[in-house]
Amino acid sequence: MKNVGSTFEYEDARNEDLMRAYKKALSESGGSAADVYRKVAEMPAQRFYVSEERAAIVISNIHKGRSIANMRANKREMYEEIYRRVLLLQKERPGDSIYDLTFEVVQQPAPKFYLTPESTRVLIHYIKKQWYEQRKKKLRHLFM
Repeated sequence: MKNVGSTFEYEDARNEDLMRAYKKALSESGGSAADVYRKVAEMPAQRFYVSEERAAIVISNIHKGRSIANMRANKREMYEEIYRRVLLLQKERPGDSIYDLTFEVVQQPAPKFYLTPESTRVLIHYIKKQWYEQRKKKLRHLFM
């Protein structure tokens, strides 16, 4: 669980990637808003949106045989995919550490965002709200 006041170092990149996927889903969809958010959640992402350090800790624990069964399904699925890729990369480079391999894998394109459609909806509304607030601040000086 995140600590109060902690920040996610890839938040801006993830938000840009989410908005790219959202715009694409909107242009391709004739369905409901729920369908759009579901499609966005399932679209490929430019990377795994987890810090390299956190991923390395979790992947190291999995490699040692520790269970991640208590994680939420999407997060568990993401770490399982990262671990699968780490094992494949380890066959090519057996001398590299799990830590180094994990760092490389996390930066690869991800098959999806590993978010629920509801989380996607909340994040997109938050991103839009921030964008409107920034635009409002920029335009405010024109009317004073």
